[in-house]
Amino acid sequence: MGLRVVFMGTPEFAVPSLHRIAAMTPQFETVLVVTGSDKPRRSKNSPPEPTPVKQAALELGLPVFESDDVTSPEFAATVAASKPDVIVVAAFRILPPEVFELPPLGTFNLHGSLLPAYRGAAPVNWSIINGDLETGVTTFFLRKSVDTGNIITMDRTPIGPDENASELLLRLSEIGAGTVGRTLAMIVGGAVTPQKQDERLATKAPKLTRDNTRIDWHQPVQRLHDFIRGLALKPTAWTTFGGKSLKIYKARPFVTDIAPDEPGALRIADGRLLAAGSDGWLELLSVQPEGKKAMDGESLARGLRAREEALRFF
Repeated sequence: MGLRVVFMGTPEFAVPSLHRIAAMTPQFETVLVVTGSDKPRRSKNSPPEPTPVKQAALELGLPVFESDDVTSPEFAATVAASKPDVIVVAAFRILPPEVFELPPLGTFNLHGSLLPAYRGAAPVNWSIINGDLETGVTTFFLRKSVDTGNIITMDRTPIGPDENASELLLRLSEIGAGTVGRTLAMIVGGAVTPQKQDERLATKAPKLTRDNTRIDWHQPVQRLHDFIRGLALKPTAWTTFGGKSLKIYKARPFVTDIAPDEPGALRIADGRLLAAGSDGWLELLSVQPEGKKAMDGESLARGLRAREEALRFF
């Protein structure tokens, strides 16, 4: 029998890591997969659906335990009954000590940043929003304070100049699967030398909200570009237009001889829909007006030609 592993995760980001661990049989035996309960995921009125991790676990023939309350006695008891040697966490809930202290070889987490940078709920988004050129993934042993545990290992990768958060998250999930596999091999081989995080370098990646995803047009064009791609495709950067919400999925800096305008002003040029930042113009490539389907910027521009009064400000 291999080392007994309990895997905890919920979204697509965690699925490649689960597949990697399952492929490491017989050295490692996945004795339990812990994930969230079935919920409506496409809309509030849609039927309940399994988490991506649950779906992957069932396809792999692995036992699944669903729970949304990690503090319940049942949660700790169920995990303890599986007698894990190690617990692997990837995009799950914050575990209490009575759970992460259970396995003799520890509990480690896969985090989507180069810790101690971007501790928190949205590391991938904030790394792009802040215009970083590099990011990566880190595995670390859990401790009570979130994302502060000793580092086991990490992998780095450049961020493309036009790469959005969804694209980067997908890449990091695949990179992270390799990191998780290497971490397990290091643990079983006794090759782990945990490194303390340097608190002087710590930064935060707070949860994304309606307020902090709204576009401030009084920003340089490059920062606007990074902000929009850092929130694409979800939860999406947004602004207001004609008194209604307008989501912007994709944009790019646009070099033009058109004179600068007040930040947030709109202009149509050669069929392109442009919005002014503090130092130039941004072409809006993919948008979604409130109550309508997503469309390209040129389609919205065509619909606005008869409404000159609507072309001024967001």
